[in-house]
Amino acid sequence: MIQYSLHCEKGHQFDAWFKSAAAYDEQHQRGIVTCPVCDSHAVDKSLMAPAVSRANSEKVSLSIGHPEHARIREALKALHHKVTSEADYVGDKFAEEARKIHFGEVDPRGIYGEASREEVAALIEDGVDFMPLPTVPDEHN
Repeated sequence: MIQYSLHCEKGHQFDAWFKSAAAYDEQHQRGIVTCPVCDSHAVDKSLMAPAVSRANSEKVSLSIGHPEHARIREALKALHHKVTSEADYVGDKFAEEARKIHFGEVDPRGIYGEASREEVAALIEDGVDFMPLPTVPDEHN
């Protein structure tokens, strides 16, 4: 799974996740990558911030300096609160529960939890629709 920072011809900036770089290229060529603000199909990759290495050698995607940083930060915090207050926490059973919902084995409901990289890849492969739950750390003074 890969995350790209994108922008449209009208200057709207947003992030999007794709199965792979090739998946982005294919969707972009087909004209199905659109701006979530204005629905423009004239979307391109933005210059992206470098990833910062963690001690366990995983990369973290970062961003700074966007003119609407504070508004986006508050919107992400509100989204996180909405999901966690209205959905069921399923912990490390997220992939299992998401698959049951996707295949109609249980009644649909909102869930959130954790999944390993392997579980995320398998969910994508199975066509299960889900998204990362944003967490926004408190601002540093």
